[in-house]
Amino acid sequence: MALCTSSFLEPQFSIPKIPDFHYLFPTTSARRRRSGTKRIGALNLSMATANAAKNVSDNKPTKLVTFLGKGGSGKTTAAIFAAQHYAMSGLKTCLAIHSQDPTAEYLLSCKIGPSVVKCNNNLSAIRLDTTRMLLEPLKRLKQADARLNMTQGVLEGVVGEELGVLPGMDSIFTVLELERLVGFFINAIQRNGDRDKFDVVVYDGTSTEETIRMIGATSKARLYLKYMRTLAEKTDLGRVVGPSILRLVDESLSLSGKGTNLNGRMTPEIWDYLEQALEKGSSVFAEPQRFSCYIVMDPTNLLSLNSALRYWGCTIQAGAQISGAFGIASPNGPEALTEIGKNFSPLPCALIPYLEVFKDLNWNEIMVSVRSKDARDLLSLSTSESLPSVKFDPSNKSMTLFMPGFDKSEIKLYQFRGGSELLVEAGDQRRVIRLPSKIQGKVGGAKFIDKSLIITMR
Repeated sequence: MALCTSSFLEPQFSIPKIPDFHYLFPTTSARRRRSGTKRIGALNLSMATANAAKNVSDNKPTKLVTFLGKGGSGKTTAAIFAAQHYAMSGLKTCLAIHSQDPTAEYLLSCKIGPSVVKCNNNLSAIRLDTTRMLLEPLKRLKQADARLNMTQGVLEGVVGEELGVLPGMDSIFTVLELERLVGFFINAIQRNGDRDKFDVVVYDGTSTEETIRMIGATSKARLYLKYMRTLAEKTDLGRVVGPSILRLVDESLSLSGKGTNLNGRMTPEIWDYLEQALEKGSSVFAEPQRFSCYIVMDPTNLLSLNSALRYWGCTIQAGAQISGAFGIASPNGPEALTEIGKNFSPLPCALIPYLEVFKDLNWNEIMVSVRSKDARDLLSLSTSESLPSVKFDPSNKSMTLFMPGFDKSEIKLYQFRGGSELLVEAGDQRRVIRLPSKIQGKVGGAKFIDKSLIITMR
């Protein structure tokens, strides 16, 4: 496993010191002018090199980092530790917390509110409040409706400040806010400008289940979009209502960023654009340079270990990979990684030092200590040794599904479209696997061995 620090961290540049050799030769005015010219040239070259490197960094997409685990396992502690690591490594970092839990404020000694606030060098933080987050999308819809006059002014009469949060809104509006910070569909620098462009966004969600659903949302939404398009193109109601809705979506997207450019396009082109946008968003979670997801556990708690193992399998079902496993060290001393390594192989594992909430923490000492080295090294890994989620074996007409945290009785298999696809249901998640032509057929049998389900086709 290679460290990504050389490519991931912003290169640091300093103006080179030019030695003064004038004492070796007569100090004529001509030589002084030549010496001054050389120094100015070296300074300009150094500044041009630094500016070029900055432009490369500015064009680099923002990376999203998140943590999964049972409540009380240390997710918030791990997220804050990671944010401090990236910030102290020279990366412009934002910690996004979607909870009213004040733990982060105590650990960072910083008041965190609904607007981005700077905590220390390179580290900012924001608390995601759904009540406030629903105002901006509503504003965009009102602007779009004012152009199209679809609701004839009814939408303009809706007062966003009096609206409350309904179940399910938290995840939807959090995705929109993370899109603004990270730029899954529209580059964050295009949307927010240089000032609010971050290298890394560390997200600490309300619950692990909601975060996993957010990870799989774009890939699942593509199937809904497919059926909506069929309904819109093949039914009378869809042909009447569909174009109006798409025009509203068109206007809203155009207002939310400069890169959509949907104005004037035909209805099929807008459908195609939405499909491509969802495909682009889902691909982000498969790119280690754009997304990293870690599981966190209490090494002394068997329930916490088993929950983390289960969440590992659920994340794979959602279409992403786990980058590593963290344990929170005991306050009474370091805990051995034997139990974590045994249950979570081949994931890289490390311990995060125990942090006292009501104590004035010296983060410089914490991050440079020997106890933090393994955890910081793990956060800097560009790739992990996770097993591929699906392996095909055409010679034996079989496939192996890596599904940690589940047993055979919890997994259900379905087949549609003549056996060309296999639908796998487990952990309240469904995923569709497209089968190669040499493996297509009906499921003949299945057996569970070492975290993997081996399926034989006939």
